[in-house]
Amino acid sequence: MTILQKTKVLYLPIGRKTFDLEAAKEQRVKSSNYLNQLAEVVEPEGIITSPEELEEFINEIDSESIVTTIYQSVTFADGEFIHSVIDKVKAPVMVWSVREPSVGGRLRLNSLTGGNSTCHVLRSKSHSYSFVFGNADEAQVQKQLKQKLTVQQVITNLENLKIGVVGEHPPGFFFSDTNDELLKEKLGATVTYFDLHEAFEECVKLPKEKWEGMISRAEQQVIGLNRSDETVEKFAQFSTYVKEKIDQEGITALAVRCWPDFFNELGAAACSTLSQFTEDGVVSSCESDIHGSISMFILRELANGNAPYLGDMVHINEASNSAVFWHCGAGAYSLAHPEIGAKAGVHPNRKLGFTMEFGLKPGRVTLFRVGYTAADGYRLLIMRGEALDTPQRFNGTSVEVELETDVSQTLYKLMEEGFEPHYALVYEDVVEELVELGRQLGIETTIFTK
Repeated sequence: MTILQKTKVLYLPIGRKTFDLEAAKEQRVKSSNYLNQLAEVVEPEGIITSPEELEEFINEIDSESIVTTIYQSVTFADGEFIHSVIDKVKAPVMVWSVREPSVGGRLRLNSLTGGNSTCHVLRSKSHSYSFVFGNADEAQVQKQLKQKLTVQQVITNLENLKIGVVGEHPPGFFFSDTNDELLKEKLGATVTYFDLHEAFEECVKLPKEKWEGMISRAEQQVIGLNRSDETVEKFAQFSTYVKEKIDQEGITALAVRCWPDFFNELGAAACSTLSQFTEDGVVSSCESDIHGSISMFILRELANGNAPYLGDMVHINEASNSAVFWHCGAGAYSLAHPEIGAKAGVHPNRKLGFTMEFGLKPGRVTLFRVGYTAADGYRLLIMRGEALDTPQRFNGTSVEVELETDVSQTLYKLMEEGFEPHYALVYEDVVEELVELGRQLGIETTIFTK
């Protein structure tokens, strides 16, 4: 099992001495053992049985480092306990109630009522929380705990997300823009802006020994790359310049204005830069799509670092209940169909390189978008499907996805709801995690799955 290395969890087993503490201790030990397989756990040595004991323990810990508080009612306990917790620890709370050890006779734990009471307090205080019911050795409990902790880590990572925006979005691409203050308030991410034209001017001044390594990196995965091609050199120069900015500023995602400036001023396509950065962990969107970059970042975080894709929905095939997602030539190298590989190409319209030229691999996929409109505020879109093993549908990079829901009905609903035309995709089923993310962030979520 993968340990969430960055996740620091505060585990608080809470109980009262008037209940069966021996049975409660068994649950505490099992719970603690499992949680320590998942994360770095901060916990008391035993069950906390009074608000005074709880306050003393919390005063001794670094509350600022806590990503999630797991508040386990191993027996019933009143709302005074959780009040003491949220006064000192601002992290979201996962309320955990366990099962009664036996039915008949004395109510030995009354854990469920304790959890119910705790959830009421948290709701009344508008403190972010979730709920889990069951024992630590149950598969469904383990799944829920892992999912919720993963989502909490993503939320924390979003708060540390710094997006480098290189150039303003192209004319009319209003969906690519953002409101910096609202973005910070709702998702925690921040934006740093760079001048695209300055990047063009400065990158070509870099000495060859600085940028030729960028070509060597591309050659490891790109088929048919010509080192001496001028557009390949321009790719390396620009990518090297941006990489320096990434390292200097602590950038963790990119949104780049690709047209018309790259073709008219640099004389090359941006696609290859976006492809290589996304492959190497810095997700990068074209057309300066800031929320598209965030969508890619979230998918990568939830999918164990798998490279995401960003594309337009360009074609509907009712016969196969599928939609084709395409872009001019950007796509992480590892997304290419393994029988074809990531090939070097030219932009389908501008006929300049270098770009990616391949159909994406088949497999289970999740489609996702962090969207925003002035009327609706932030909202999430989630779809699930199967990337089909079909020939490359259009020049550039593309993938045909069979949806779980009726493709025609889904298409019309997407248009009626006015979702943005860029859709992020990842080869992993992370639908449940995305639903939980929307719930914890308090963002309206539209779901197209069975």
